[in-house]
Amino acid sequence: MASDLLSQVLDALSQAQGSIFSNDAFPAVDFTTIKSALDRLGSREMIIYTQIDREEANLTPEAVGIAAQGSHEAKVFEAVRQAVDGLKIADLPAIVGKETAKVGQGKAFKEGWIKKDKDLLKTAISTIHDSSREQLQTIQQTKTHPDSKVVSDLRKRKLITMQKVITFEIKKGPKFSKEFIKEETDLTADMLATGAWKTAKLKPYNFNAMGAPTMSGALHPLNKVRHEFRQIFFEMGFEEMPTNRYVETGFWNFDALFVPQQHPARDLQDTFYIADPPVADKPRADPVEKTEKLADGSIPTSKSQDHPSQDYEKYWNSVKEVHEEGKYGSIGYRYPFKEDESLKLVLRTHTTAVSTYMLYRLAANPRPARYFSIDRVFRNETVDATHLAEFHQVEGVIADFGLALGGLIGFMEVFFGKMGIHGLRFKPAYNPYTEPSLEIFGYHPGLKKWVEIGNSGMFRPEMLEPMGLPKDMRVYGWGLSLERPTMIKYGVSNIRELLGHKVDLNFVESNPAVRLEKD
Repeated sequence: MASDLLSQVLDALSQAQGSIFSNDAFPAVDFTTIKSALDRLGSREMIIYTQIDREEANLTPEAVGIAAQGSHEAKVFEAVRQAVDGLKIADLPAIVGKETAKVGQGKAFKEGWIKKDKDLLKTAISTIHDSSREQLQTIQQTKTHPDSKVVSDLRKRKLITMQKVITFEIKKGPKFSKEFIKEETDLTADMLATGAWKTAKLKPYNFNAMGAPTMSGALHPLNKVRHEFRQIFFEMGFEEMPTNRYVETGFWNFDALFVPQQHPARDLQDTFYIADPPVADKPRADPVEKTEKLADGSIPTSKSQDHPSQDYEKYWNSVKEVHEEGKYGSIGYRYPFKEDESLKLVLRTHTTAVSTYMLYRLAANPRPARYFSIDRVFRNETVDATHLAEFHQVEGVIADFGLALGGLIGFMEVFFGKMGIHGLRFKPAYNPYTEPSLEIFGYHPGLKKWVEIGNSGMFRPEMLEPMGLPKDMRVYGWGLSLERPTMIKYGVSNIRELLGHKVDLNFVESNPAVRLEKD
């Protein structure tokens, strides 16, 4: 079939005085087949072809009827004209049809063809010119209309549809011949032995041809932006926190952060609770620590110095006392602390649960420290274009002596400046575990407005002092989602196209790396 088409193209060109068009010469051949044949002939310079793209107008079934029998308004006019003394409005649908009466009556009034006399319709002129029928007949014959406004109007009235048509103008090439000679692609041992290579026509190498695409893995856009965040944190001297536990107890996720047990964030409509097991153990040493022993059962010197044993029972009681009665200069919340509520298992709602654990470990050997984490968190939220039940949180924590609010603002300007976000604005906010608290806003040039890009604050004494941290040690904390900057950088408007089962793999494979400090 392919070789037959090659010969047909060459024959058609040899008989033509000039160029030929594929849609006229080969109307039954599909686009892929004709394109393949033309590429093959074009590579041998036997032909030269040009692709021509155009739009054709096709009549809808309703328009075909109008072209054959007249427009709705013309049918209405004719029915009224035949009723010499006028036509009752109520009788019109029975004569011309319900749809024609509905559409045609209004158009006929608009054109000034008919008029209303009480409950009768009468003609306002003796003859009409059915322009709609004439326009559709022109399109039916030529597939277009010289007046673009007419085409636009008929499209709005849903009388025509536009279809893209591709055709090729084909001309003779510098090496045109009526006969297509097959070119050899390989020089074989038989050709060398028989001498056939001397007369064989060898196909030349095409060094401009594109190679076959090589399938390979690709980093998800979230991972690309995550890598940039990690580089910024490492550049600023931060240590990455272990975030491999998606399930936390209510104690680490809420209570240790001084979040009251009656807080709305702990309701079922906001948090995912684990049904089995219903409760966990009280806070205790991480089981990983027990595996960090040498063969003789001793603890490595570096490990014992960095993480000496801590009294988790005392920490539990201190947190309970801060909630119930107040402590460390605070009056607390003054409610009966429920242990069962504290020991419920939840899918962590924020990575601050990990930060709390790391700060408690730091209390065993207080010193300046910088921690960060980037990992998944879970909220029982309604899924829409900007919200998911799971997303990624970027969090940073700085612990040091003598820190103040001005230092937090200055650090935020440096941190976000490394992402290309400058001129920040800060607004006071409320968080149960930070005071003061600040919402961070940056100007979005694309949206042309200020948007919230993060939340920050200084951890409260009610959270830090039960851990055993010194009174003069202060801790900055801030966080933002990973999805929002990723959506901005990659122009994604629906978060479900970025994370979840609706993600397009082509989107993942084709998007470039990102540099947060560049537009």
